[in-house]
Amino acid sequence: MFNRIYAVQSKLLEKIAERKGESTDRDWPLDWERIHMISCAKVGQYLAARRGVNTELAAIACAVHDYGRILSGKQKNHAVLGYEPVKEFLISCGYFSEAEIEIVAQAAKLHSNKSEVGSPLEEVVKDADVLDCFEYGIDPERPEQRSRLENIMAELKSM
Repeated sequence: MFNRIYAVQSKLLEKIAERKGESTDRDWPLDWERIHMISCAKVGQYLAARRGVNTELAAIACAVHDYGRILSGKQKNHAVLGYEPVKEFLISCGYFSEAEIEIVAQAAKLHSNKSEVGSPLEEVVKDADVLDCFEYGIDPERPEQRSRLENIMAELKSM
């Protein structure tokens, strides 16, 4: 059986490996990009299942949400700057409809807007990002990130 999540993550790992010889002046190391891409996808898949959101698209959106930072090495504006490259990446995969590409790219583009409420898929990506970072000991810096983390933790306790 073909698994689009695995296929996208494999291709994304190849893209990350291509960056290895580039400048080490990155805001986040490439090892973090690898780990966060995979673990955020799993967290997103779990949250999506709980919330009735498409788990496959959630995992894929979570996997590619930091693609802009992977390419540039910089945190600043990485979500918005990654929008077109995410679309190009997903097109190159050859596994997605135009509608799926737009939905996933939009979720990646808007994931840094933690204070705004977006589509259910966007919310999964935002929450998976915050929770995954927290699980690796990265405390939320901004108030909207802390608020999201508190809400996620309350949601998980209510199981």
